[in-house]
Amino acid sequence: MIKNIISWKYFYSVAAFSASFAAGFFMSDAKIAGVASFADISAAGAVGLTSSAAVFTGSLVRSILSGAVGHNIVKLSALALIVIIKMFLEPKNDPKLCGINTFASVLASGIAVSAVIGELLYKLPFYGFYGAVAGFAAYSAALVIIGMKKRQVIDLSGTGGFSCTVVYILMISALCTVKLPALNAGVIIGSAVTIGGAYFYKQAGGVICGTLTVCGAFLAAKTVGTDIVLLPAAGLLTGFLHRQKPQTTAVGFISISFVLTALTGLTVNSVYSILGIICGALLFMPLAPYFSDKWIKTADGAGDTFSDIISTRMDFLSKTVKELRTESERISGMLALGGDRKREIEDNSERVCSLCYRKPFCWKSDRGNTYRGFSKLSDMTEFAAESFPSELADCLHKGELLDAFAKSSHEKAAAKLMEMRFSESRSILHEQLKITEELVRSAGERVNVRYSENISRSIRKKLEKFGIEPRSVIAYYNNKNRLLAEIYFSAECCPESSTRVCDLIADELHLHLDHTEPVRSGNEIRIRIFEKPLYSIEVAAASASADGSNENGDTHAVFCDGEGTAYVTLSDGMGTGREAAAQSRLVVGLFRRLVTSGVDFDSAVKLINSVMVTKSRDESFATLDAVRLDLDECGLTVIKSGAAATLIRHRGSVLKITSPTFPIGIYESSELFVKECGFEEGDIVIMFSDGISESSFPFIKELLLGGDDLRHIVNEICAKSEVFNPNIHADDVTVIGVRVTMS
Repeated sequence: MIKNIISWKYFYSVAAFSASFAAGFFMSDAKIAGVASFADISAAGAVGLTSSAAVFTGSLVRSILSGAVGHNIVKLSALALIVIIKMFLEPKNDPKLCGINTFASVLASGIAVSAVIGELLYKLPFYGFYGAVAGFAAYSAALVIIGMKKRQVIDLSGTGGFSCTVVYILMISALCTVKLPALNAGVIIGSAVTIGGAYFYKQAGGVICGTLTVCGAFLAAKTVGTDIVLLPAAGLLTGFLHRQKPQTTAVGFISISFVLTALTGLTVNSVYSILGIICGALLFMPLAPYFSDKWIKTADGAGDTFSDIISTRMDFLSKTVKELRTESERISGMLALGGDRKREIEDNSERVCSLCYRKPFCWKSDRGNTYRGFSKLSDMTEFAAESFPSELADCLHKGELLDAFAKSSHEKAAAKLMEMRFSESRSILHEQLKITEELVRSAGERVNVRYSENISRSIRKKLEKFGIEPRSVIAYYNNKNRLLAEIYFSAECCPESSTRVCDLIADELHLHLDHTEPVRSGNEIRIRIFEKPLYSIEVAAASASADGSNENGDTHAVFCDGEGTAYVTLSDGMGTGREAAAQSRLVVGLFRRLVTSGVDFDSAVKLINSVMVTKSRDESFATLDAVRLDLDECGLTVIKSGAAATLIRHRGSVLKITSPTFPIGIYESSELFVKECGFEEGDIVIMFSDGISESSFPFIKELLLGGDDLRHIVNEICAKSEVFNPNIHADDVTVIGVRVTMS
């Protein structure tokens, strides 16, 4: 029932409105330091337009029911002004604007009311200070709320921690003034938070949470703060029980609080405070198993510094590889120019003319004519007496010169042939160095993840309990605040079923998890476990072999990298049959392995191209057609190397994506076409091999716009491929349909 309620598309909007209404209703009559609390005003200033209107409505209803509209006129006027201003500032929900809006609304409302009752000069400084404090609180609350929306985590580090401190103190202060029979809501919530801080973050967490709770209580009322003034000490001592069961920690916290209170003297109010602490402990016990550092970030920046060091080193190494490649290309260019005409003339002159008595005359008195004659001999391709240069008509060794230049001509031809062969090898080498440079640079890029030591330790203990020995476990939250865990095994200790590993971890963490297929690198195997993203994909495929072919030359694969990205790949090998199938399987298999190992798709294609070019002397190539789907945000990226067009149905129209690129394996350097496309839930992508003619596109467009049955669309396109094929020789056909749906 709860799942059905949460899946209702208006659930979060209704929940936010209800919570804002309750905040305005209960905080309307709250006090802080003896005056009306500004907590509801700050809350309205920090949230969006709809929620701020709910806060105003709750405060207005409470004022009407209690008959205090006149008494709260300044507050109600300020709330109304905040809502009105947010109508114009809603697209710019900036924390600074939230603070300024709150300050301006309180000040304007206070000035107006003070002017009416004739106390403007007397109350103006008060409302200025009151508005400034309320505005700062709204700014802090907006920072927390916007941070949670963007990163889905409460950031307690740096300025985020300061903002959370302000919000927490004001919340405790407001709750302490909420009237409950014999209990104090602020003490209950503050005690639960203090136990949680001590249990999960040891002594420091207990002291900090307890101190902030006492601070909020003193702002509400001196008596309330005095009764729980020893709460930080109780949090400190409870921190030593952080490795115990939640029930043990709660009992210890209650006992410590009671002893400390008894030592300072029991009163009626302190007894009520003990009751509040007991209720807070009872609240902590059922909630403790559901706490996760997924929602709390307490990093102090050391991890970021370490990431900066790794990134800087990798960037330096990448630049070193680039310098090596550049220097290698420069030296290769210099060596290619080594065999020039001048050296050939000097060598042949030394060989033929060194023993001739006419050498002084030819190379000194008549050097110009002699050099021109030798240059003509160097340019000749056929050597005969009839074509002997006239500048050397008086030469005594014509036959020997012809033989010498004929020999050097053959040597030049052989050297040129070798140079062409070496040039191709150098081009491949330089391309591979370039790929290495890009791989090193991409490996050094800072990843936006948050490591979880607690989850990593829990996963390891759970697996070891069932006899599974991982080499290492790395659990972290990505930038979408989804949990991912990478478990590395030695090949000898890797479990047979990755599904069992996933089930054990899901049982330990009480989460719905999925897993990737094992990826092997040397003697190590990695299994990636991940919290399911918001979207999933539906894929349908159909294929047909060409006439006379027993095997389809096309290969396709669907896989997920475990980080929230899904790939659908299709490769069409050269020709048809077994040879084409081998080439396409090689391309798809390498692409899948490289991407799932952590290589970005651009570098993966370059590596595959290098393998295809050098794997054999025979000409072999294959196309690559892939779509990359971001399952967190429903993003679509089309990737092509010599592949056929892709059709996308988006918002009632059909878009055709083509790429003017060559297949993989033709040239030393690969060509890659990449395009980001708009995509939404329910949109459809159609991929196909070269066996589908462009003349069938109107028919495919009609199918896409006429229905949502993905399997029917794919089967119809494949079945009608021969009808639209204008070629005499049929080709292998593969059609793939992809659609994104909510998980």
